[in-house]
Amino acid sequence: MNLSYRLLNVFTDGDNPFSGNPLCVFEDATGLSDNDMQDLARQLNLSETTFITPGSGKVSDGDVTANVRIFTPNYEMPFAGHPTLGTAYVVRELLGGGDAVALRMPAGDIAVRSEGRTWTLQANRPTTRPVDVSVENLARTLGLSPSSVASQPLWVNVGVEQLVIPLRSADDVRAAQADPRLLCEFGTGADGESQMYIWTPTGSESIESRFFFTQNGSVIEDPATGSACANLGGWFVANGALGIRRRIRQGSEIQRPSVLDLAVDGEGTIFVSGAVREVGRGTFTF
Repeated sequence: MNLSYRLLNVFTDGDNPFSGNPLCVFEDATGLSDNDMQDLARQLNLSETTFITPGSGKVSDGDVTANVRIFTPNYEMPFAGHPTLGTAYVVRELLGGGDAVALRMPAGDIAVRSEGRTWTLQANRPTTRPVDVSVENLARTLGLSPSSVASQPLWVNVGVEQLVIPLRSADDVRAAQADPRLLCEFGTGADGESQMYIWTPTGSESIESRFFFTQNGSVIEDPATGSACANLGGWFVANGALGIRRRIRQGSEIQRPSVLDLAVDGEGTIFVSGAVREVGRGTFTF
């Protein structure tokens, strides 16, 4: 089989070609098995790889443009932010459509729109649940003191559940060093994945964040996490903060600067935006 793919960076920072979160998108996954997709994602070893198949049916604001599967090197994800935006870019390029794309994923139908290089997804309605882990243990997981935790952490889910933890200062965010054993013990969600998102305000409309997850017994830091950005929107909704906009910077600690824009409207609908840049194309043969 000869499979065409594209390489993109999502949530890029200005004109920096080495910013944002890398993504591989296979243009036509028709005929691939689940094992084929998992093997390809493992081969590429990016945080996520997506696979497009033709779509059909209806979503709330139009036709389904494509079906999308998202795989990490180890497992399939029902939803993820930067794969959604990057895949929407590729779908539009392939079909020559307008600025609106609808993607059907295991987590549900996701509407995506573009304005120039910037793409915006509308997240599913969030669900939340309280955290039953002490602040002391959460801080210990991050290598910080309990006083570093600013307010109530929360489990949030707009398609994938993550632990959202507000910290007191940018220094605390930068100093965090997640322990893999403790992250598995205290940061594992209902889906069995261990993920922790830390953030702090750096201005009235700006935020600095980091995202940690486990893979093969180690902690990996993500350069830009659209699902966590959407879950942060869910944290704001749960805390009564509506009608807000925030610019989020992530990835600086791993030399991969990224910019994500979060908006929560007056009805509590969450939008995540970022720039998409295509950086390569190729053919995979097997």
